[in-house]
Amino acid sequence: MSSESTSKLAFVTGGSRGLGFEVARGLARAGISSVLIAKDSERLEIAAKQLSAEFPGITFETSTCDLEDQVQTRKTAEDLLSKYGAPFALVLAHGVMSEKMSKTLRTTDAEWRRVMAINLDSVFTLVNVLGLPMADARDGRRVVIFSACLGRMSGPGNAGGLAPYRISKAGVNAFVRNLAHETGLGARGFYVDAICPNHSRTDMGGPDAPRSAEEGAECAVWLATREFNAGDTTGVLWEDRKIVDW
Repeated sequence: MSSESTSKLAFVTGGSRGLGFEVARGLARAGISSVLIAKDSERLEIAAKQLSAEFPGITFETSTCDLEDQVQTRKTAEDLLSKYGAPFALVLAHGVMSEKMSKTLRTTDAEWRRVMAINLDSVFTLVNVLGLPMADARDGRRVVIFSACLGRMSGPGNAGGLAPYRISKAGVNAFVRNLAHETGLGARGFYVDAICPNHSRTDMGGPDAPRSAEEGAECAVWLATREFNAGDTTGVLWEDRKIVDW
């Protein structure tokens, strides 16, 4: 483990469980410490203790935030920036599924707003606060955002049902593509990508999902740790280290 890797810090949302927890584990294997961000302070502390026991040389701190609350989310991001500075990596692994019957014509205002606030608004707010100092550093920092293949405009993507979820993830995809172009597609040493983790065994995916949470997190860990070279692709949607159509 190099001294350079041990000095790196990531902010990981959804870090108390599931995909976010596995992202923090994967980053720790690369020598990168994490600040875990989630709503449940008890679960956060349990997760941090578990990771600290597994990786004694790595630091795990916690930050409690309800990402449905945009005002609280912005304040949390500002506080983290003030305390730690711009992170080496920002991995946004949080998210919620919409109700099973949430078709466009059957979704309530409250359900639409809940899903959009967590899955899309908080993504904007966190990147809006943290992305600029990361990009200004011009030293290879990266943003990785968990999206979903159900948010694609091709294939099965936006083909009916679970409207708030699918549309929120389509928004994430558009957000990533737009931000990547605004920041020079990596030419300025700032990388932003979306990933589809596939159906993983998490609280959202359920116990019968075909892949483990660790497998679902692997591509995000790779994007957060890989060495970028001139001309490498960023600003796209990845699935198992391969680019998939939007």
